[in-house]
Amino acid sequence: MEIFWFLPTHGDQRYLGTTQGARPATLSYLKQIAQAADRLGYGGVLVPSGRSCEDAWVISSALINETRQLKFLVATRPGFISPVVSARMASTLDRISGGRLLINVVAGGDPAEQQAEGSFLTHDDRYAEAEEFLSIWRSVLSEAVVDFEGEHLQVKGASLPTGSLQKPYPPLFIGGASDAAIALSSKHIDVHLTWGEPPAAVAEKVRVIREAAAKQGRSIRFGIRLHVIVRETSEQAWQAAEELISHVTDETIAAAQAAVANFDSVAQKRMTELHHGRRDKLEVAPNLWAGVGLVRGGAGTALVGDPQQVADRIKEYQALGIDYFIFSGYPHLEESYRVAELLFPLLPLARKNDDEVSINTNMTGPFGAAKPVKHAA
Repeated sequence: MEIFWFLPTHGDQRYLGTTQGARPATLSYLKQIAQAADRLGYGGVLVPSGRSCEDAWVISSALINETRQLKFLVATRPGFISPVVSARMASTLDRISGGRLLINVVAGGDPAEQQAEGSFLTHDDRYAEAEEFLSIWRSVLSEAVVDFEGEHLQVKGASLPTGSLQKPYPPLFIGGASDAAIALSSKHIDVHLTWGEPPAAVAEKVRVIREAAAKQGRSIRFGIRLHVIVRETSEQAWQAAEELISHVTDETIAAAQAAVANFDSVAQKRMTELHHGRRDKLEVAPNLWAGVGLVRGGAGTALVGDPQQVADRIKEYQALGIDYFIFSGYPHLEESYRVAELLFPLLPLARKNDDEVSINTNMTGPFGAAKPVKHAA
């Protein structure tokens, strides 16, 4: 399996629903997180997009060569950029990073944000536009000369002779649960992402998307986006979950739920239905906690428990067909270490931690300090 981490380009925090313990998304802080993820053995980082986020492409360009092996899953947004310009950006960043770029196709979900940035298309029309976008994007990166005339997009004589390092192009990811998202994914996408729903719901989504892709003569891989709260004991983990929302008020929940209620995202509606804005039934499946979704849109669930419990849940999702696990935790710097130290030894990872220094250490220094263990040559 591939384990990715999350870059909080909108800022980080110790507690949800409050500015107490908040950290701004400075470049130096994001660099700390990216380099920690690289050294600890995470396969990549998700760089989000949205009105509250720093620009995903600028941040990724600033950080990608501050790391050595880490891949960057970067958003591209059909409707806000030309597909040929987007392809050229992807080609350049892929080549200068040594083939460490992945593309996250974001077709929107918040109509207010879409309109604020100039798009007034309906949900299904946005996906129709994205289908045309990807048809052009994939073709030019496959070194074709493209003439295309669609309902939303048109190009003539478009080409990109340089191409990308990864062939035919950097892998494409997307999230979404609507019929339009599934149709787009089945034709163009390499990895379909889901938010952290209970295993039975994820299994059904995987089945439906696999069948849709098979009808297109394609196969597709899957990923899941989850928060993680793992501690040495289950009791400590659940206490940490409660502490994370200890500053959340009923008014904060009501305001957050009113905001996400306006989203036209099917996946967001499914997230909201897990908790309905209520605090009393937040464990929606074994070790799956919906507390994060009380106050934020998008990924709203966390795996909570001791290392073996959380690893067992991860392996349960893997058995359903999930290959990519995109995790996050608050605050993201400290939790990147905690997840790696407690979970990685229990998981079949595609990439191990940095060869220079093992996560395991000998406490043999003169004052009990950790003495790094060098790997044998």
